[in-house]
Amino acid sequence: MTKGALALLIHGGSANWSPPRWRQRFLKACADRAVALLPDDPVEPADVHYAAVWKPQPGALAAFPNLRVIFNLGAGVDALVADRSLPDVPLVRVAVDDLTTRMTEYVVMHVLMHHRQQLYLFDCQRQRKWEPRTQWAAGAIEVGIMGLGTLGQDAARALRAIGFRVSGWSASRKTVEGITCFHGREGLEPFLRRTNILVCLLPLTPDTRHLLDRRLFAMLNRDSPLGAPVLINAGRGGLQVEADILACLNDGTLGAASLDVFEKEPLPADSPLWSHPNVILTPHNAADTDPDAISDYVAQMIAQFEADGTLDNVVDLARGY
Repeated sequence: MTKGALALLIHGGSANWSPPRWRQRFLKACADRAVALLPDDPVEPADVHYAAVWKPQPGALAAFPNLRVIFNLGAGVDALVADRSLPDVPLVRVAVDDLTTRMTEYVVMHVLMHHRQQLYLFDCQRQRKWEPRTQWAAGAIEVGIMGLGTLGQDAARALRAIGFRVSGWSASRKTVEGITCFHGREGLEPFLRRTNILVCLLPLTPDTRHLLDRRLFAMLNRDSPLGAPVLINAGRGGLQVEADILACLNDGTLGAASLDVFEKEPLPADSPLWSHPNVILTPHNAADTDPDAISDYVAQMIAQFEADGTLDNVVDLARGY
């Protein structure tokens, strides 16, 4: 019996995430079935049983009457969930160790850069000044992680191993050994009141959109050697109010920020964030996962689904993650 085809609907991304590269990877990983990169490759819509997507055009997936599973190639599924024409089939969020490890690298690197006063040291280097400041120990700083899924928990454990005090907040109750956990609306303020460096790894949902605003920043803890608290957002751009971030950086409510995601991407060239002295800016590459690992994961999930009907990491569409 002919196996159902896999359609690739992929837009944007770096050279390593270019649609032709994805075609090559999936032709290798799914050599036992037809693979079609749309709109370049011909395929009969009724033959498509699976779709691997990244930022597909709204409505595009509704063209496949026999679609069984959608695989989202990146971590964020908010754009797909917002598509009212999305077929009523399982939506799988790709979860591979490579993605988790790369996000933890990013979080640890940026926490350490702020903790070790690297922005100040970069400025000294530019000015050829040899003026070291007193450096405190990691235990003097509390890092608060918003989002205690796989990514948040792994980053929390790594930071704790270095010596930071670490707490976490999530929408629902979580228990992580060695991490002080808060949850729900009632737990948000107590979590923020103790946090010196805030790391946001939340998904984008109606409840989290624009959560990172002036009101939230004002609740962060200022009683640490850092003085003003620091924001690190590697979640989604829609979580943050960029005007509030800029205003809070300028008036001292925030001391610094590392931002990997933005409300509009690519970030417009005229954005003040590009040149702000207290901002570290990265082009949405915090967890630029190995596409080979992702392709193999999708192939494994298809094989598992066809063998016993089960799938891992299925998105709860009602919650949006």
